[in-house]
Amino acid sequence: MKKDKIVIIGANDFQNQLIIKAKARGMETHVFAWEKGAVGKKNADFFYPISIIEKEKILQICREIQPNGVVSIASDLAALTVNYIAEKLNLIGNGMDSARVSTNKYLMRKAFEKRGDPSPKCYYSDELSNINFKSLRWPLIVKPVDRSGSRGITKISDLADLSSAIRSAEKESFSKKAIVEEFVEGEEFSVEYISYKGVHTFLALTKKYTTGAPHFIETGHVQPAAVSDEILNKIKGIVEHALDTLMIKNGASHSELKVDNNGKIKIIEIGGRMGGDCIGSDLVQLSTGVDFINMVIDVACGRKPVFKKVCVPQKAEVRFIFNQEDINQLERIKLKNPESLYRVSDIDIIDSEHPVTDSSTRYGYYIVRG
Repeated sequence: MKKDKIVIIGANDFQNQLIIKAKARGMETHVFAWEKGAVGKKNADFFYPISIIEKEKILQICREIQPNGVVSIASDLAALTVNYIAEKLNLIGNGMDSARVSTNKYLMRKAFEKRGDPSPKCYYSDELSNINFKSLRWPLIVKPVDRSGSRGITKISDLADLSSAIRSAEKESFSKKAIVEEFVEGEEFSVEYISYKGVHTFLALTKKYTTGAPHFIETGHVQPAAVSDEILNKIKGIVEHALDTLMIKNGASHSELKVDNNGKIKIIEIGGRMGGDCIGSDLVQLSTGVDFINMVIDVACGRKPVFKKVCVPQKAEVRFIFNQEDINQLERIKLKNPESLYRVSDIDIIDSEHPVTDSSTRYGYYIVRG
């Protein structure tokens, strides 16, 4: 019997869970990524040391592979390549129009504004000469237009800090563009959905914890998030409408939003891919019992996702290593509750002279359950 072939864009630690799952299904895995940091290289059937942004090179090889599907699970940058390859090879995806608007925060805000999806006011940094800053609701937050993982993000409360925040954001941006938007107060959550032919199915709500201002680097995520049924139903309605706005019809989506003390909800951003930080690759299955990665593979290959439970649902949490105290906490868990540890990543040596500045510089993570 001929093996299904799947192309996977990216090979970092989070993507490695996708490679492992596809291999366990007996699929032939073709993985494209930079060699540096390619944890998944050792598990791939075929590894191609090509940057995930080199779409034409990847497409040329994919024409020879003739895969059944192309997929990535936790990267906006990879999502652009996934949708490009899928569109060119007539495979399942969301198309480049959707990929562009869901990986550019400014275009996303404008699409939300046009369709009535709740999100903060937003401006390109080069539009600011025409803005009356006194009319904006302060504080403001400055971001790269096209990055994730808390890179280049700064919250500011004084106009004097705006220029340096913009420079920081532009430095991290692939397109060297920054956006400035009104800061949204409230608790932070993320929402995981799986979509198939335009039908959206809710999977999980995640409570997000961060370092707070000024950079809001994620310190951990917990599923399921404890909210009222009223708030959860409101979140579902808002997210499903916004997915349609962004033309996300197939595969995973990861929506980030805030809920204030009055129950008012605003969308921070939505990606047409799984949440990173082990949210999609691990927490969803642990907390719901359903196999999210398998669903993503099925949809990419043109099959309807299966919602059968493969394990008993339980509380799940990922915690990130920032300092020695975090490592001490991990050691206490190993000593007192080792059965609760689901997975521990490789952990780098703590360097107190180089503190964590974004998600890519955290020292490691561990996942606990139950």
